[in-house]
Amino acid sequence: MPNTLRTELDDGVFSIVLTRAEEYNTITPELRDELSAAIDEGDANDDARVILLRAEGPAFCAGYGLDWSTEMQAQEASEARVWDSAADLRGISTFVDAYMKLFKAWKPTIAAVQGWCIAGGTDMVLCADIIVAGEGASFGYPPSRVWGTPTTAMWVYRLGLERAKRYLLTGDEIKAPEAARMGLILEAVPDEDLQDHAMALAKRMALLPTNQLVMLKLLCNQTVENMGLTSSRTLGSLFDGIARHTQEGLDFVDRSREVGIREAVRERDDPFGDYGSRPR
Repeated sequence: MPNTLRTELDDGVFSIVLTRAEEYNTITPELRDELSAAIDEGDANDDARVILLRAEGPAFCAGYGLDWSTEMQAQEASEARVWDSAADLRGISTFVDAYMKLFKAWKPTIAAVQGWCIAGGTDMVLCADIIVAGEGASFGYPPSRVWGTPTTAMWVYRLGLERAKRYLLTGDEIKAPEAARMGLILEAVPDEDLQDHAMALAKRMALLPTNQLVMLKLLCNQTVENMGLTSSRTLGSLFDGIARHTQEGLDFVDRSREVGIREAVRERDDPFGDYGSRPR
């Protein structure tokens, strides 16, 4: 029985619902494994034509659980071994491979996003074929300020080169209506309508035969693959490890151990003036 999510099937729509609401659905190794298995389950289910990813609570996903991830890096440093970039790439790729199943699944995938979807949460959700968000939702990659790079590298493919640079080179947030206007997501709808709207869209897609959905998704995805998605993803995953092991990245980990991860994040984000509205 999964601990981080549940699954449901309704009229051809296989829903994957993240259930760690009190933890803002932050990413853990357990969530990674259960999400990967759930996507496989939905993709293999003959009664499912569309996979819908949604979440309980005030935030869709507030990124990686920095408590366990910073502690893991601190423990790595205490073992007095030189950082192994190949081992790091293999480790982060277990997460990236899980997220990419949303992109590579035979069946269409839709994400319904409420509240915060930031950092590693964007690595996950930008792999979905279509993203619908509540108007109160926000996206962003604040770890670009220190301690990370986007691993699935979907920003340029969705936003274009200049807009992707504008937001990755600042870590600034993007409110859902602006994200829709720029093409990061499909659309923003009133928060109270989000779940019904996303389900209605999923059920509308599910009216098509599965073979049509598979062919049309493959046709669209092939364009992105030809643009070099695999190379970009590999570089993003490698750079993420490097960013976590720069002097600034190591200082961030040390600071988080001294004052706690919430205070370390506050200190990182305070100069940008946007920490106050972010989930703790």
